[in-house]
Amino acid sequence: MRCEGRVVLITGASEGIGAACAAAFRRRGARLSLVARSREKLEAVGGDDAVLTAGDLTLAEVRRQAVERTLERYGRLDILVNNAGVGLYTPSWQAPPEVARRLFELNFFAALELIQLVTPVMRRQGEGMIVNVSSIAGKVTFPWLTLYCASKYALNALGDGLRMELAGTGIRVLTVCPGHVLTGFSRNALAGQPPPAVTGRRWAAITAEQCAEAIVRGVEREARTIVTPRVGWLVVALARVAPRLLERSMIRMMRGHPAEKGA
Repeated sequence: MRCEGRVVLITGASEGIGAACAAAFRRRGARLSLVARSREKLEAVGGDDAVLTAGDLTLAEVRRQAVERTLERYGRLDILVNNAGVGLYTPSWQAPPEVARRLFELNFFAALELIQLVTPVMRRQGEGMIVNVSSIAGKVTFPWLTLYCASKYALNALGDGLRMELAGTGIRVLTVCPGHVLTGFSRNALAGQPPPAVTGRRWAAITAEQCAEAIVRGVEREARTIVTPRVGWLVVALARVAPRLLERSMIRMMRGHPAEKGA
């Protein structure tokens, strides 16, 4: 799919991967519609020509406004990038139910309901692409991010099923599974913090710009699933062929986490 002239709706677009995606799509001549909480940050990212929707994406009205404003300006919607998401480092057995629900509202349900809004539009057009920015944590469970992993596993399953449901409609579905991306993700988490051993392991980290380039290239070649950086596929493979070995490594990395002391 060529990006030039395409209309792209990106959520979580005020910083990190979302802002980098906006820049990457713009360089390829796409027209942008951006959604995030902060209007000031959106204005800095989107410039004068993008459609901007500032608000809480977990609210139905904000999701509707984002889609309606996009269609009012451009008359079509070609690519949806479900990028908005949040982390949670609280162990699953300690996480307050209301916090767990907030996590799923943004990481899964907001994405699902945006898909439900844009799919009829894309079906009428006879083409489109839905991009779900998941995580390698949607393929391998990390115990310091258990509930986050659960939300991303759900998003991955949604993408796989949606791809089959929409076969023959001209709508493609891309699932993106980044590894460690150098953004403010951990600082913006709902609660908790990663174990010290985790924060020190950045040998396979990539920048938001590198992640965005991988996403746009995936759109251009109509890929099904991307893991970036590609070394992440080794972790996925290890989880399949030697799960106990990987689990022992994860347990060692959990040392120093507050959950060990029942905090």
